[in-house]
Amino acid sequence: MLAAYARNVNPEDPFDALSVGEIEPPPVPEDWVRVSLVAASVNHHDLWSLAGVGLRAEQTPMILGTDAVGRTDEGDEVVVYPVIADPSLDDETLDPKRTLLSELHPGTLAESVAVPARNLVPAPKGWSAAEAACLPTAYLTAWRMLTSRGRLGAAGDSAVLVQGAGGGVATAAIVLARALGARVYATSRTPERRERAAELGAVPVEAGGRLPERVDVVVDSVGAPVMAHSIKSLKPGGRLVNCGVTGGPIAEVDLRHVFFKQLELVGSTMGTLAELRELLLFCAESGLRPVVDSVHALADAEQALRRLASGDAFGKVVVTAS
Repeated sequence: MLAAYARNVNPEDPFDALSVGEIEPPPVPEDWVRVSLVAASVNHHDLWSLAGVGLRAEQTPMILGTDAVGRTDEGDEVVVYPVIADPSLDDETLDPKRTLLSELHPGTLAESVAVPARNLVPAPKGWSAAEAACLPTAYLTAWRMLTSRGRLGAAGDSAVLVQGAGGGVATAAIVLARALGARVYATSRTPERRERAAELGAVPVEAGGRLPERVDVVVDSVGAPVMAHSIKSLKPGGRLVNCGVTGGPIAEVDLRHVFFKQLELVGSTMGTLAELRELLLFCAESGLRPVVDSVHALADAEQALRRLASGDAFGKVVVTAS
């Protein structure tokens, strides 16, 4: 079958480790099911895997991809929940042995993907497969950051700062926070991205710029370069929720701000299957639609990944099987 996969890992040149071509379909574990790919979205996780972050050379070849919409043998379109963890836990993300598709098990950038049957959720009615494929990683991550981790307050009574407008999680956080009724501020280093953020309903702010007010929640996937600005932008009792470090992992923290304003620095990773169902219901009720940057054929998966790596994408980059 056609797939985009890491044939090895290369920290210096991740794309040198990428192959897009025919590969034998991996075996299906017991109690798992195989679905045919309709659409998938790409994530920085895929680029990190090619660079050997979270994926070892001895695990290759490994099919990339965490997000997908697939079609069952019965013809139903389903969203794939990519977290593989102990199903008896209330919060799968806290399982110390949890893993994502494409880490220990083959991922979604292939003509078919195998997952536990419980990991399949009906796709939203009236959505394109490309839109639905945006949900399982970026939108689920943003949903958890805003709700269970960020504890966003009542509609119209909270303010949110989203660092680094344009990325998948950041864009998701803007549209979700707006749909939840919050006032949203979004930073970016470029006027073009600030303009796009404004079109989504955010108040654009230059990177590191002063906000009109202090916020209840900061959504951060950038890390070190924005840490000081994030902390200074929070009101007393506010929450800085971080899910990634695209700008670097080692940050200096002025603890005087943290203890004096009684701030919370909160980590967040993915979301639970229950939260994915909540997200789908919220999208249906609110009319929210994901922001799609571009759509590529599976055979052009390298082009999709290079689009993501360029930093020029605004919203999710998607591949389709057809």
